[in-house]
Amino acid sequence: MKSSSIWIRKSFVLAVGALCLALAASISAQVQTQTSTATGKTTKEVTIENGEVVAVEGNSLFVKMSDGTLRDFPNVPESAKVTVDGQQLGVHELKPGMKLQRTTITSTTPQVVTTVETVTGKVWHVTPPLSVILTMENDVNQKFKIPDGQKFMVDGKEVDAWGLKKGMKVTAMRITETPLTSVSQHTQVTGTMSAGDPVLIAKGGAAGGETGGTSGAGGAGNGSGQLPKTATGLPLMGILGLLLISTSLGMSLLRRSLGLRG
Repeated sequence: MKSSSIWIRKSFVLAVGALCLALAASISAQVQTQTSTATGKTTKEVTIENGEVVAVEGNSLFVKMSDGTLRDFPNVPESAKVTVDGQQLGVHELKPGMKLQRTTITSTTPQVVTTVETVTGKVWHVTPPLSVILTMENDVNQKFKIPDGQKFMVDGKEVDAWGLKKGMKVTAMRITETPLTSVSQHTQVTGTMSAGDPVLIAKGGAAGGETGGTSGAGGAGNGSGQLPKTATGLPLMGILGLLLISTSLGMSLLRRSLGLRG
């Protein structure tokens, strides 16, 4: 007995639940809703920012902007790429001194969402101007709140909440317009290598060429018959002087010897 009563209870709960779902579906079916969206003209705004890479630490990028401020771009994803001189570079490939330019295109599109709700039923009770209870087509009563300024159609005529009477078959329509703004952004980052200071590159044979040029200049100088800057004519003049003195002494001795003989 106990088990059968439990089974009856469960069956009753299931039946009530199914009935509630059916009523809810039936009531919601009485209110017809249509939604439409009107899209306006899209406007675009382009923002260009210039900067120079200062440092890269992990996935954090530090950039000195054109106005002199230092900005930190943390957690740059690995998938983010920068087009630098035609090459796709990741955050870890960026070097200090690289010039970056970020172009952001913001597209703004105005939209208006219009929702039309239509209800048809028979007035069972009305409390103007606050609410009305309508008997729907499935003979279920449903209470509705009356919005400010709401109008009802009764036999092709438009009346307000004060004109409703019990038993009247009415159709009410509520139109709601909700303005929305759709915003999307597209960002592109490009860059160039830093011009920097010129780099001196020593090519093979350049030093030897310079040395050979110097040696050639020296050889040409020696071949021209000119003495080096350190050579002078003093030694040669000294030798000539000694020869003249020796000749003069010899002549004097010769004269003396001849005079003695005479």
